[in-house]
Amino acid sequence: MLNVVKQLCSEVQLPKMLQVKQKFDPQCIVAGDLPGAIAAEMAKASVAGAVKAGQQVAITCGSRGLANHALITKAIVDVVKARGAKPVVIPAMGSHGGATAEGQKELLARFGVTEEYIGCPILSSMETIEIGTSEGGHRVRLDKIAAQSDAIIVAHRIKPHTDFRGPYESGLMKMLAIGLGKREGAAVTHEAGFSKMAKMIEQFGLTILKNAPVVMGLGIIENAYHQTCRIEALSPQEIIDKEPALLDYAKSRMAKILIDPCDILVVDQIGKEISGDGMDPNVSGATSCAPYVTGGLNAQRTVVLSLTADTHGQAVGMGAAHAITKRLFNEIDYDATYVNALTARVIDYTRIPPIMDNDKEAIQFAARSAASVDLDNLRIIRIQDTMNVEKIWISEALRQEAEQHNDIEILSEAVHFPFNSDGNLW
Repeated sequence: MLNVVKQLCSEVQLPKMLQVKQKFDPQCIVAGDLPGAIAAEMAKASVAGAVKAGQQVAITCGSRGLANHALITKAIVDVVKARGAKPVVIPAMGSHGGATAEGQKELLARFGVTEEYIGCPILSSMETIEIGTSEGGHRVRLDKIAAQSDAIIVAHRIKPHTDFRGPYESGLMKMLAIGLGKREGAAVTHEAGFSKMAKMIEQFGLTILKNAPVVMGLGIIENAYHQTCRIEALSPQEIIDKEPALLDYAKSRMAKILIDPCDILVVDQIGKEISGDGMDPNVSGATSCAPYVTGGLNAQRTVVLSLTADTHGQAVGMGAAHAITKRLFNEIDYDATYVNALTARVIDYTRIPPIMDNDKEAIQFAARSAASVDLDNLRIIRIQDTMNVEKIWISEALRQEAEQHNDIEILSEAVHFPFNSDGNLW
């Protein structure tokens, strides 16, 4: 780094930080109860006759870091088997996994979703067939194996999307439109940009429900602690009618940062398994690359220190930061990063921010670049990632707000950032 920049950064004295615990609604379905809960939902009157003996039933499985991912998939498989049908699991993840059949099957294995564990074949293919035309005139494609099965069960987490707002965001309709559309379906739905995404997902989803053998949806909702808190089985018509209300419920159970605003948000790591955007703007508020969403923390500057191991160099999301580290920069796999950006038309998320030599200088750079802040009383919040915000670090300037908040508990005294001899936090 240029000496003049180092000098400017060194003039910023970082405040002491204290660890706090944020408290959210802990209600959840414990792992041991999940198979029974899923079996009970799949036995509801509206869906009880959906799966018939002798059918090949395609069960979707996505690419996000879903809690209890393998257990939930196995539980669905077990119910299908108990009804005398033949389950197969289909990776439904658009262009993820390098847009290859092998890559998508490998992604599932990382979640523990293997043929040995779930007890049925995993049929991964990028081949799609055209099954209809949407109201907007687009040709709608679907995974060939799923389309030619006797029945499809679409299972997915329902949550707010990171790049757009609409009645259907991340959920069952999106899994149908984009997940099972594979690379081709993902490309078509994204080609008009996120300003049109809500309409595209709805139109594509409706076309698939009309023309494909979808017999059931399983909407999965997680609480702020990344635990399964609700599962609901839906008939095809109920997917249309009830998913928007389930999305509202999911928003009410999301984690968030309870102290707001701040000058600087420090994010230890970003990754695709944490969020499609590396860090979820519904939490971080880093929406500079997502003009069609609002919400999240109001932070003037965001610093990202590293990539997760499980993102394997895919650095989508770094463009929403105002500073990164050389450590993160050296971890970037540009091919993996750019192929996802091209498919989703989110080039801004792949922009490379100012690169600082270490964590300390990145935080100092962000502070020095912020406007109208009190450098002697910096309001800094540090989180591990946007999926884990129960225990976070806040600067001394935020102590009083934390003490006055009913859902925040102070866990430690204020201490200096624990930088090592290289100026990094670990």
